[in-house]
Amino acid sequence: MVLNATLQQLHLPLEWVREPTLSEYLSGPNAEAVALVSAMAAGVGEPFLFLFGNTGTGKTHLLQAACIAATEQGRQTHFVPLGAAGLEPILFEDLERLDLVAIDDVQTIAGDAVWEHALFDLFNRMREKGRHLLAAAKSAPDALPLGLPDLRSRLQWGPRYCLTPLTDADCEQLLIESAHRRGMDLNDQQVRYIMNYHARDPASLLTLVAQIDSLSLCEQRQPTIPLIRRAMRGDVKTEPTLSPPGSSAADARDE
Repeated sequence: MVLNATLQQLHLPLEWVREPTLSEYLSGPNAEAVALVSAMAAGVGEPFLFLFGNTGTGKTHLLQAACIAATEQGRQTHFVPLGAAGLEPILFEDLERLDLVAIDDVQTIAGDAVWEHALFDLFNRMREKGRHLLAAAKSAPDALPLGLPDLRSRLQWGPRYCLTPLTDADCEQLLIESAHRRGMDLNDQQVRYIMNYHARDPASLLTLVAQIDSLSLCEQRQPTIPLIRRAMRGDVKTEPTLSPPGSSAADARDE
């Protein structure tokens, strides 16, 4: 599937861009919040949901994955990364015509009167139209330095969930399951190596698995620690290994 138009507009680098999915987000202690996000993506459940938590808890992943899941079901969506440079409040205009709008990094506009009023107006229009609005920030609405009391009130109308980091055991499970979905097997030694020498937040781990997968496919073999080490340091410029006549990449990876 191609990234939806909204994500393409972010001008993300093409190499290693993953399409976040709800299924690959390991819920761990955040199962209730993930269930509500999934329901919202399906067009049911709460009309408004607010997620907050520290960097690395998967807020952006869930917002993008919700938009992608909703788009796959024929719904119109828009993902708004307020932390991106060059955005203007005018981008909120007419978004109420969409089925689902996901707004990330709300904390970046706190204290900006123009942005706050624009978000407040969008919230009201989305509510009037019966649309779904999903928002995320590093802090809960009542802890954000908002200058508009009515906006703070609106952001507290729906359920609010603090996403908590995955445990080390959860991160290991995430590595194993993500690799397995890509047709790779990571053994205990390889998982421990990654956990010891790589960032442990879910987004970083999933990106690493994608990098390992690309190298593994290019070289037509299952991952090894040297290959994982190269993926971790970004050494991904490699030429495909030639297969013997009649063989395939999948055959080679199964050897």
